[in-house]
Amino acid sequence: MSDRIFAAIWLLLCLAGAAIAWQIQSEYSYEPLGPRPFPLGIIGLMALCALLLLRRQPDTVTWPPLRTLRHLAIMVVTLAGYGASFEWLGFPLATTLLTFVLGRLFGASAKAALLSGVVGGLVLYLAFDRLLDVTLPLGVWFS
Repeated sequence: MSDRIFAAIWLLLCLAGAAIAWQIQSEYSYEPLGPRPFPLGIIGLMALCALLLLRRQPDTVTWPPLRTLRHLAIMVVTLAGYGASFEWLGFPLATTLLTFVLGRLFGASAKAALLSGVVGGLVLYLAFDRLLDVTLPLGVWFS
């Protein structure tokens, strides 16, 4: 039943998206069709998939164990915390903490999760900052 509810909501969103995409106009005629067909084509394919999902015979749904749901909740909270503290903590420290928590959730030892977090945070920071010239925040601790 949940996939049919999802498909119905998705179909309504596709209709709203098609109404928005239909209003796209270009001031310059740089191609014969203009910018409208691409979003309409993508939305049409998504609407077709939603219709097929509505017609499909529903599967029996079994909920995952409580442990898995708890891990998912911890991951969502950790990712939200990463996004909220990214500028304040800085990229290396925030990435280290994120990698440590996710590593522990996936069964790594504390030592391995901490080591991979520290190395990953530093290597990614140096790669983005020095090699790719992407400015990342260092946070209040290292500024």
